[in-house]
Amino acid sequence: QGHLAESGGGLVQAGGSLRLSCVLSGSQIDTWYYMAWFRQGPGKEREGIACDEVGGKQTYADSALGRFSISRDNSKNTLYLEMDSLKPDDTAMYYCAAADLTKFRLLWTDAEKYSIWGQGTQVTVGS
Repeated sequence: QGHLAESGGGLVQAGGSLRLSCVLSGSQIDTWYYMAWFRQGPGKEREGIACDEVGGKQTYADSALGRFSISRDNSKNTLYLEMDSLKPDDTAMYYCAAADLTKFRLLWTDAEKYSIWGQGTQVTVGS
């Protein structure tokens, strides 16, 4: 099926920016209809942040709208998440995930939709 590996996390001050990367190996990223970023903060449930669909449709959680931007580069087999104006509430482990159309009826925010996940990259935003 493939393997996902995230990178780009780190410690940043409030108001700063980070770009997360998620490299897919073992398959082609353009064969996965949905590619998404999730995050899980301390003591919180995992939440969907952004989703990119084949064909260019992108969807964002309210918490990410206007600050985060998701994109995929098929030539590099990589998914990105550009994060600006970071806040302490953005502190979390960030995961990328991939889904085909098997569970298309599930919402993009439903983790059950996705069949492969990365191990995560930690983002910490200082106040």
